[in-house]
Amino acid sequence: MSEPLQDAVRVCAADELVDGGAGVRIGATEASGDAVVFFVRYDGRPYGYLNRCAHVPMELDWNEGQFFESSGLYLMCATHGAIYEPDTGKCVGGPCRGARLRPVKVEERDAPEGRAIFWLPDEALRPA
Repeated sequence: MSEPLQDAVRVCAADELVDGGAGVRIGATEASGDAVVFFVRYDGRPYGYLNRCAHVPMELDWNEGQFFESSGLYLMCATHGAIYEPDTGKCVGGPCRGARLRPVKVEERDAPEGRAIFWLPDEALRPA
């Protein structure tokens, strides 16, 4: 059963996330300060992660919202080239092989304004 919508943050309309396409960024806060989370679609499902490379704590996107490498099959850190599986966040290539991106809970559901993507924040990572 889904968690109540009052704790969910609407990210975007469902059709705004295209497989292997541009992602959506949202400002967040955590114990260490300001952060950004991002949402992408891969293999028909939405995924969300803290926008921080597991190798060096830098944002992944090379242009705002551009997280996938050219094939659209992997997320890639623009700084050192770490490659991540979009569905697991596991680093499968580059300097942080075996490490993982920090996931955030995401759901696609019907809403009054149509089908949408929602972020369900946890206590450690909240909307800004």
